[in-house]
Amino acid sequence: MLVDMQLDTFSEHLHFQAPLCPDNLFGHLIATAVPGVEEWRGGVYRRTLRLPCGFGIVALQPFPEHVACTLELSDSRDLASALDLCRFLLDLDADPFVVDAALSADPLLAPLVSAAPGRRVPRTVDGAEFAIRAVLGQQVSTKAARTHAARLVAAHGTPVGDLFLFPLSFDPADLAMPESRRRTMAALLGALESGLDLSPGADRAVAREWLSSLPGFGPWTVESILMRSLGDPDAFLPTDLGIRLAAEALGLPSTPAALVRRSEAWRPWRAYAVQHLWATGDHEVNRIPA
Repeated sequence: MLVDMQLDTFSEHLHFQAPLCPDNLFGHLIATAVPGVEEWRGGVYRRTLRLPCGFGIVALQPFPEHVACTLELSDSRDLASALDLCRFLLDLDADPFVVDAALSADPLLAPLVSAAPGRRVPRTVDGAEFAIRAVLGQQVSTKAARTHAARLVAAHGTPVGDLFLFPLSFDPADLAMPESRRRTMAALLGALESGLDLSPGADRAVAREWLSSLPGFGPWTVESILMRSLGDPDAFLPTDLGIRLAAEALGLPSTPAALVRRSEAWRPWRAYAVQHLWATGDHEVNRIPA
């Protein structure tokens, strides 16, 4: 039990190259937050961290010129690693001028980029956690995915301060989901135990091939994990319903194969194009709550 452990506090400003559009960045993290692991309160996003030497909690608040970052760590040696994870989570090392210029070359994307320059890709601080959550969210709504994840945390989470670490080990047979998805989860957990690396520095080609070989892992799940866990800037989701609806509304091809061909012009920044296309819809992931 870690709930009573002493946590040392550190405060930093996370700087970035402006512009930065925080709407979808924090909006996505807030809308998909797992109760007990993450929270949004008073304009601050908080969540737990699993770190090389221990554990921690981070609080992040966006400002025009920086993101305020407060870290509570069980081991101060984790400070640099924790800051790196936070920067990765918020995609703060992206060069918005390069990305925006490339996407603006497409006349159908240019108005979206002009309206919200500096969009980043919301990522994760734990690749294995995100992969598990991706399986929990297959073929269900965002709300239902959060409910499944919250139940898993309540049953198996490890306390850290007033929050919990997301569990990476559990029996899939206990999950309230179809047997086919339990088999998918078991395959994922087995792969993670066997060495599947979903960290930011992992080999993306190896991870994509391994994930694609698992039962129940279609292109949408694989590419979502490559985008969020490994930070692949070119991950693309042509079968996503929101992407297809946005594409049709903009006059882009809406069938997956045709959209993939059209997206060749956006490479290697298709993950950022995904964010702009998603943002055309009226969904809570696209805005920060008032």
